[in-house]
Amino acid sequence: MRLSQFHLRTSKEIPAEAELVSHKLMLKAGMIRKLASGLYTWTPLGLRVLRRVEAVVREEMNSAGAIEMLMPTVQPRELWEETGRWEKFGGQLMKMQDRKEAWYCYGPTHEEVITDFARNELASYKQLPACFYQIQTKFRDEIRPRFGVMRSREFLMKDAYSFHLDEADLQRQYEVMYQAYSRIFERLGLHFRAVFADTGAIGGSASHEFHVLADSGEDAIAYAVGGPDDSGYAANVELAEATAPGARPAAAESMHEVETPTQRTCEAVAALMGIPLERTVKTLALMGEDGFVVALLRGDHTPNELKLARLPGLAGYRMANEAEIAEYLGAAPGFLGPVAPRKPVTVVADRTVAAMADFVVGANRDGFHIAGVNWGRDLPEPDRVADIRNVVAGDPSPDGQGTLAIARGIEVGHIFQLGRAYAGAMDCTVLDSNGKAAVPTMGCYGIGVSRIVAAAIEQNHDDNGITWPAAMAPWQAVVCMINPKNDPAVTTAAESLYGELRAAGIETALDDRGLRPGAMFADIELVGIPHRVVVSARGLEAGTFEYRHRTASEAENLDRAGVLARIGA
Repeated sequence: MRLSQFHLRTSKEIPAEAELVSHKLMLKAGMIRKLASGLYTWTPLGLRVLRRVEAVVREEMNSAGAIEMLMPTVQPRELWEETGRWEKFGGQLMKMQDRKEAWYCYGPTHEEVITDFARNELASYKQLPACFYQIQTKFRDEIRPRFGVMRSREFLMKDAYSFHLDEADLQRQYEVMYQAYSRIFERLGLHFRAVFADTGAIGGSASHEFHVLADSGEDAIAYAVGGPDDSGYAANVELAEATAPGARPAAAESMHEVETPTQRTCEAVAALMGIPLERTVKTLALMGEDGFVVALLRGDHTPNELKLARLPGLAGYRMANEAEIAEYLGAAPGFLGPVAPRKPVTVVADRTVAAMADFVVGANRDGFHIAGVNWGRDLPEPDRVADIRNVVAGDPSPDGQGTLAIARGIEVGHIFQLGRAYAGAMDCTVLDSNGKAAVPTMGCYGIGVSRIVAAAIEQNHDDNGITWPAAMAPWQAVVCMINPKNDPAVTTAAESLYGELRAAGIETALDDRGLRPGAMFADIELVGIPHRVVVSARGLEAGTFEYRHRTASEAENLDRAGVLARIGA
């Protein structure tokens, strides 16, 4: 590709709204242009990178036995009503009417459409297992689109769906997809982790998220380190188990009140009393299905909303309001505790709290806390002991192998074992070997193709721009000409090298735009092309070219054979 014939427009200015490095660099490099909130045009340069990611995804899906198809982006309301998601999916579902006033949505995902396809196309167990995929635009009406294509409203996604007669076959396909996803991210040159995850709005029984590790990631990931063997344990912090501590120590203090006139937080109480924060217990006042619930966590721990919601009676819990707190506990928030409530409450203690002795809690009296509190002596044993907190770095790994470390990750892939929820709701059946109607079980496998591009930049950049992994770069090499108008020999040599690299199967750009060296090199570094070869009159006199890898600190003077060897031609 001759850059004089290609649309490459870089920029020095960055909109104030660009927060993440990837958003800034994609705008500066001229990969994307904003059309409206959460909507971006992919320029020819950006599209080259997007298509390279897409190609790797497509190759691995085909190798995994998935069959490519293409479904409509606009989906009829009736399908979504069959599964109950027309209302349940929420505000991200963009709804619209046609000229006949029939309702449709712009598809954020395609479980309903693929299940409708399957119930009309799959009739016998002999056609199973079946796995279909597409690479297609999706739309989710995000409340606050931000971070460029990282969290845009319109995005490119690969979604695959599989149908099986039984769970054992679904588990087999799930493992095939897990391995295919791992190969995709390995081939793209990304540092990633697969983690146990919540199934979220898609539903199902089991799922894994694939995260590109980056400090800017929105998700926190817990993973095992320091064990005798590499256990590979990793989970989204939302799901990572906080293991039970050892046996509860014996009581050593008597219970007594401490005046805390303005100290409403565990941190402030611990500072006033001169004790470690770990000696305090925070109280959450909740309203569950069966009434008022007091949830207890150690002062330095944070509640895990998903874990709480999974407890019996707390599926739809909410925080208690001030009137309810006053009715059951008789104090203002900041002074609440489980000791002597005004009315009976259900006490749920985190595992760590259940193993504590001589701890400090609110006194249920404004301006006071109670110290030296012990289970069994000062208050009854909790009604329920459960893991209701987020793990922290240094916690024991749930598999017994080392301790947990916490990293930030950008979710770029998610696989689910959906089960029979969608097929059952939509009356999708096949005849089994006995001639009886059977509801197939399903798997769902998604990859954010456009998000991968941004995530890769978050992981691969420096002060000068993008440092693409080779598999994602728009070109593998660029041949730069210095003052070609003043020396025809430079043009001839550059054209010759450009042709030789292309003949060797190396995707190469020829920078024949006639820019000054500084501006030309700045563009090439910003765009992130891995190999740069400079052809100049001085180099030709010495019989060399100036070669530099994008991540190298210094350039080298190499002869033609040396350059070709470095680039891999």
